[in-house]
Amino acid sequence: MDITQTAVVDTAKLHLKDAAGDFLYSDGKPVRIVIYGPGSKPFAAVEDRQTNRAIKRMQDNDGKVSVAPQETRNAEVAEDLAAITVDFENLTYPPAGDARGAPLFQQVYADPKLGFIVKQVQKFITDWGNFKPGSATN
Repeated sequence: MDITQTAVVDTAKLHLKDAAGDFLYSDGKPVRIVIYGPGSKPFAAVEDRQTNRAIKRMQDNDGKVSVAPQETRNAEVAEDLAAITVDFENLTYPPAGDARGAPLFQQVYADPKLGFIVKQVQKFITDWGNFKPGSATN
């Protein structure tokens, strides 16, 4: 068997749900986020950054494990998710004004009232099956 036939693709589309679990649509079009997956270089870069943060925290705390304050953790999550987000489809965020790309993505992920989006993205990227070629989410 040629195992490369089972390789994943770099990106997939997550169809967002609202806080109640209902799929979101805008003018009949699905509201989706295009995300880099666990087999991609941007994803690997985020994992490296997360590891480096953890090591730095331990070094700063005399080798003991320490947890960053909630506000810091939320900001880091928003930054990390923005770094692996390719695009928003049929989603606007007026508080961001004219922001586009990573600055827009980061503002959405940092909004505590939209935390249900963060949870969906975090869950989505842990499932390699979402990034298989030809899957329904691609």
